[in-house]
Amino acid sequence: MYEKTVEAIKQLVNDGTVPGVSYAFIDAQGVKTGLYGAEALVPSYEPLKPDQLYDVASLTKVVGTVNVTMLLIADGNLALTDSVSEYLPAWQDSRVTVRHLLTHTSGITGYIPHRDKLTASELHQALLGLHVGEDFERKMVYSDINFIFLGWIAETILKQPIQTLITQQVLRPLGMNDSTFQPADPSRCVPTEVSPTRGLIRGVVHDPKAFVLKAHCGSAGLFSTLNDLVTFEQAMLSDGNLPITREQKGALPNDQTPLRQQWRSFGWALLQTKLPTPHRCIWHSGYTGTFLVLDLQTSQGMVFLSNRVHPKAPNEVFLARRNAIINTYLGEKSRVAVD
Repeated sequence: MYEKTVEAIKQLVNDGTVPGVSYAFIDAQGVKTGLYGAEALVPSYEPLKPDQLYDVASLTKVVGTVNVTMLLIADGNLALTDSVSEYLPAWQDSRVTVRHLLTHTSGITGYIPHRDKLTASELHQALLGLHVGEDFERKMVYSDINFIFLGWIAETILKQPIQTLITQQVLRPLGMNDSTFQPADPSRCVPTEVSPTRGLIRGVVHDPKAFVLKAHCGSAGLFSTLNDLVTFEQAMLSDGNLPITREQKGALPNDQTPLRQQWRSFGWALLQTKLPTPHRCIWHSGYTGTFLVLDLQTSQGMVFLSNRVHPKAPNEVFLARRNAIINTYLGEKSRVAVD
């Protein structure tokens, strides 16, 4: 099973597109995992080891911040129609709602000079000083800012940093005990970029905004292992220890954008698959070279972890190859579901 997908993953390593990959496939037969290649190329070659922590970048959004937000909604402490300015008074445009943030249809735009050199307080103020552009509600434009704002809204309501809330409400209840925002041992972390200003980034978040905002960033910052992300996907695929309510999970394959035509759900992007009947899967990627795919209808999932920005970012060649691997997986997954 999944032979073509595994072969495509190995080819990604063999031709030098990424140093290495840890991967897993989940279905009714169980979990198939594998790893291939290296975790570091510089300053010296290190073969990939099991149970290493990856900087999963924007997977933080769907593993963490989406679920914290949806639990606030389920508890009646927040509504999709609530204006962002109700919770973040410094934000001046009352048109932007929680739904807009969750579906990346807020239209928030603007340029922040010297963004990566600002202090956390300065960056906080600058982000709240941005404006809404012409894409508001009409177009899905993916942006970390939406999920940074969602994290701040949760902090306003629950009076704790968003990363603490993710740990308390998602990671620990699901038993994702290796997952953390502050790795204690850098050697257990797969390194990311060799930065001109930061050197080899290992055990510290790669994302510049998350590096500045630290515990107050809901868009990136999580480090996780293959096994922990398998645990997360298994929870999402079951009706047991879900990180959200069953009703909320049932709504995820639907387009939740205001115009219902942008192929975006609450945090997750949508994919179409044909078998056993035409239906939608949900998926999300991380800049560092990670992605999750979930088919909630057939109870199947895939976890893919690489460090495509090692030793050098952005490595845009990876993106088309990633998409091809996902399409190969969707085809093989469909056959497994039907057999």
